[in-house]
Amino acid sequence: MTATETPTLGQIHALLAERGYDVSESGPDTLKITEVHSGISIQAVLQGQIMFFSLTCTVVAGEAITPELMGQMLAADNGIHTSHFQLYDAGQGKVAITLANFCKLQEMGPDDEDDILSCAHFLLVDVITARHLLGSLES
Repeated sequence: MTATETPTLGQIHALLAERGYDVSESGPDTLKITEVHSGISIQAVLQGQIMFFSLTCTVVAGEAITPELMGQMLAADNGIHTSHFQLYDAGQGKVAITLANFCKLQEMGPDDEDDILSCAHFLLVDVITARHLLGSLES
């Protein structure tokens, strides 16, 4: 892939597909990236030069999000080193607990390619720890 001024969704799609991910465009500026061995899917959104990655760990009743759980999710020693948790209203009193990561893209050269692949990989690694941390929650 050659360096360009502005990253495009097509370039990112091609990069991830070349590295063995199942990739589909699920909306404008949005990719669904699936790791084929585990079946785990990541949503990625390109906004300008920022690529945002998100992975839903679980969806639970809102009251399951206790101060103790939040403390575990935010603790520096929780085992999740490269991603961060985000909570989203999933409707009907439910909350989606997600992991997120992002990278700023420059000219889609080798450094940007590495950043994209690293973000996807880190989320896939971090979700294992996150699901263990959240294991006591019922979906």
